[in-house]
Amino acid sequence: MKLFARPLLLLALAFTPLAWADSPAVLAAPAQPAVAEKPDAAVIASAHHLATEAGHQILAAGGNAFDAAVAVSSVLSVVEPISSGLGGGGFFLLHDATSGKQTLIDARETAPASGVPAAYLDAQGNLDRDRSVNGPWSAGIPGLPAALVHLSGRYGKLPLAQSLAPAIRIAREGFPVYARMARGYASRAEVMERYPGTREVFLRNGRPIAEGDVFRQPELAATLERLAADGFDGFYKGRTGRLLLAGVKDAGGQWTAQDLASYKVIEREPIRFDYRGWQITTAAPPSSGGIALASMLQILEGWDLPSLAPAQRTHLVVEAMRRAYRDRTFFLGDPDFVHIPQRVLTSGDYAQGLRATIHPQKATPSDLLSGQPTPLEDEETTHFSIIDAQGNRVGGTQTVNLLYGSGLVPKGTGVLLNNEMDDFALKPGTPNAFGVMGYAANAPAPGKRMLSSMTPTFMDNGREVVVIGTPGGSRIITMVLLGILGFDAGLDAQAVAALPRYHHQWYPDVIEAESGTFDADTAQALRAMGHTLKLPGDEAAGGRGSSHVWGNLQTVHWDRVSNTLSAGSDPRNPVGSGQVVKAAEPVAVD
Repeated sequence: MKLFARPLLLLALAFTPLAWADSPAVLAAPAQPAVAEKPDAAVIASAHHLATEAGHQILAAGGNAFDAAVAVSSVLSVVEPISSGLGGGGFFLLHDATSGKQTLIDARETAPASGVPAAYLDAQGNLDRDRSVNGPWSAGIPGLPAALVHLSGRYGKLPLAQSLAPAIRIAREGFPVYARMARGYASRAEVMERYPGTREVFLRNGRPIAEGDVFRQPELAATLERLAADGFDGFYKGRTGRLLLAGVKDAGGQWTAQDLASYKVIEREPIRFDYRGWQITTAAPPSSGGIALASMLQILEGWDLPSLAPAQRTHLVVEAMRRAYRDRTFFLGDPDFVHIPQRVLTSGDYAQGLRATIHPQKATPSDLLSGQPTPLEDEETTHFSIIDAQGNRVGGTQTVNLLYGSGLVPKGTGVLLNNEMDDFALKPGTPNAFGVMGYAANAPAPGKRMLSSMTPTFMDNGREVVVIGTPGGSRIITMVLLGILGFDAGLDAQAVAALPRYHHQWYPDVIEAESGTFDADTAQALRAMGHTLKLPGDEAAGGRGSSHVWGNLQTVHWDRVSNTLSAGSDPRNPVGSGQVVKAAEPVAVD
């Protein structure tokens, strides 16, 4: 903290006379209405209707939310290879209604023994971008299969094989290729067609998959069957383990049997904090999302955001984003390898100090926030949200990182490997594929987990319960932030899923936004405050570019006063689905 005291102090002295509403307003507590102890139905929102329906099928068979999460996660691993799969990892935020226990299952990928920084530099000492995002060297040891085994065995009611059955059937029988899947393949075809195992899965008589094709994955079905039969050993050892090692070696990589066998799921204490009467429970490191959310929301608690004009509100939210992402860059990494000043970074006092550095009418150049010399995730992740009829909750976010991950499918497995090694700071101060930088705290080391932006989150104010999350690379955290602000402002779940989105991540020092997020007057007002905007179609502002839409937010809401459930599935994703189903209503997957 000493490194950063001086610039923050100078900014505080400069701007404190102009700051306002430094403390949250104290409101009279309203009379509390009677609330339901548990819902009378179940609700699931996911990025594909087959996954949502599989989750409800498992609930109808007597499973709970945790069994349903295994079904939803594994089906997404089959039908969204563009976004996630058995070759990737994720985070699962759980709430057990009976005990009140809340925990975060950390199934983030780990670096293999060969994954040291020098392996990713070229002869000139520069980052070898092809090696960091493509092929075997870009892949960390997968965590998702271990998470499915752990989730089922420790928290579920049904056998693992029963919860995996929908995914096995869909992998074998196939499903229709959708437009995003075909477009994504076209953008990654050059890399994916380097590898024989990938060509066998994604080419049909030499032709790439196309929208409307029935996509069958018999080898992935067999891999899932071995996982169902033998649990952890069915993936990380035995036939699947041998095929993974051979495929990585044949492609020029260096995994070992010990890398696979030593993988472990870790249960972590979630990040918890309060915001305007809501208790927020969210992801802990190695996810950066929870600490960043705690910082941003506690900064913003000093203002009545809904009462402000759009430009003023956006300015303040952006300044909170800027400060949280700056701290992310320097402080956050795998807590099993580095010390993270979590207590400080999530404290209200620290947030109040950061708030004091915000000029209410002027942008803070990102250079001014650095306490040392200024240093020189694609959006294809997936999320699902579940509340069952007992009140159990799951927020799951899983990924293979960029579109189709590394592009490598080891022959005989059907498993598309991730390219999460790029989420490490492979060369300090060099941006990754998302333009995010890092230093020693997020440097790779054997067995270490790379920093993530995945942010599954619960909101609970006693009258309402929300589960929310989204894909989006480094934009995940800010999309969840805007979703939380939307629920706090009284929007319903579908309106929150449809909210327009904007983002700032400290560097590059630009506000990115979806099409239509800002009207002309708001954009002009933000520029007058000193902000640089990078809008779709604007190639002059720098930055990595803004696409017209972002993310794929999936959220569910339980109103405990009326005891009603609702789902919000991102309208940007035409194959997503949010469903509320009465406990007595079985849902067929067919």
